[in-house]
Amino acid sequence: MNYELQPAEWIKSAAQVSPSERQLRWQEMEFYAFIHFTVNTFTDQEWGTGEEDPAIFNPSELNATQWVQACKAAGMKGLILTCKHHDGFCLWPSQFTAHTVAASPWRNGTGDLVQEVVDACREGGLKFGVYLSPWDRHEATYGDSERYNEFFLQQLRELLTNYGDIFCVWFDGACGEGPNGKRQVYDWDAYYALIRELQPEAVISVCGPDVRWCGNEAGHTRESEWSVVPAHMQDNEKIQEQSQQVDDGEFATRINTQDSDLGSREVIRSQGGQLIWYPAEVNTSIRPGWFYHASEDDQVKTLEELLAVYYGAVGGNATFLLNLPPDTRGLIHETDVERLQELGDSLRTIFQENFALQALVKASETMDEQHAVSEVLTERRDTYWCPHEGTEQAWIELDLREERSFDRLVLMEHIQTGQRIERFTLELQTADGGWETFYTGTVVGYKRICCFPQVTSRRMRLTIHESRWYPTLSGLGIYLSERGGL
Repeated sequence: MNYELQPAEWIKSAAQVSPSERQLRWQEMEFYAFIHFTVNTFTDQEWGTGEEDPAIFNPSELNATQWVQACKAAGMKGLILTCKHHDGFCLWPSQFTAHTVAASPWRNGTGDLVQEVVDACREGGLKFGVYLSPWDRHEATYGDSERYNEFFLQQLRELLTNYGDIFCVWFDGACGEGPNGKRQVYDWDAYYALIRELQPEAVISVCGPDVRWCGNEAGHTRESEWSVVPAHMQDNEKIQEQSQQVDDGEFATRINTQDSDLGSREVIRSQGGQLIWYPAEVNTSIRPGWFYHASEDDQVKTLEELLAVYYGAVGGNATFLLNLPPDTRGLIHETDVERLQELGDSLRTIFQENFALQALVKASETMDEQHAVSEVLTERRDTYWCPHEGTEQAWIELDLREERSFDRLVLMEHIQTGQRIERFTLELQTADGGWETFYTGTVVGYKRICCFPQVTSRRMRLTIHESRWYPTLSGLGIYLSERGGL
């Protein structure tokens, strides 16, 4: 972006930054699972040392179908498996190390957990993704950067060629020293190139160019989550000084790891450089730890806690990656399964009836017939309403035809053409014909779920006070939650 341009020109340029097809497909998934399962599950540790005996890995009742069913009950659309964590133990029989399930008693050494999870996902209709830890505390070549990078690429190639379509390759930046006392230097460009070659439809997440980390593992979300951010942010998770190097429990609860404002006009104007589409993922675990610990059976997140993260993530222009740690049996614990069912049931109940679908609707202005305001009330996401180019403020009024009580309102921009909306208000028409504000919001992006105490009215108005170039809106939904406002 040329910052010698006049403000109107660089705002127009920022408004036109848009997602790739792979980023768009990923965003539409909204909610998916992480599965952390390895030798740590059997040692009751969060991080392994790499010296664990594979003989300890022997889940007695492992059932990947049960995992998938639990995910589907919650409304998830995908599953990412930790195929190798920092301990280096591989859940598939890798040809490049003996530290795998083939050396364990599980399935008499003939098992391939990655394949079992892939099969269960395919049968259950979930997309499958992989986590492969770059940090390997078992591999002798770790720290000998060139040799280890070749080893890592070989393992990555196995996962990307033997298990069908993969929707996501998830990396973190955890980094340590190898047996030689030298810190490993990861060849990220080579990793990315191999993924693009073998799985071009997969997003590369967190330590990757397609999806960025929200900045914490506590489920904390920003009030304004921009998908259009300065390009230098792609390198944040690669910086070794900021990577996780010890398992001290503090990293998982850290919240303010990045600035709260990543993409406002002030930020993109002051920081200069190029802008990119780099959307956020919110990841947290259903329990305090990422791996199963029996001592945490009574610390599973409550329904209210999970709903709050869901609204902040999926309803805050991000996605929600929820970790589910199988126990030593190889099953998602009953408490977790029950909570996931409650979450799914609650979400399905809340969003089952959209009061806006039958509404009468009008707008302050419309660009043309192709972008009629009625497009916001359809289930289609490839069509949208917009005012004329250069109109940064606009409003939409809805007549619900009868008085309705509601406490949830969903807005969706047409992000295929960029992220535009910066500030908006929601108003109700009062008995005397005036308008009363009941909600004030900032960015919308892919989806904004507005939560507020229950209100009742026949007519409401969305006013967009600030936007870039001109706003777009592809969806507007009005709902009543039986649980009341959060």
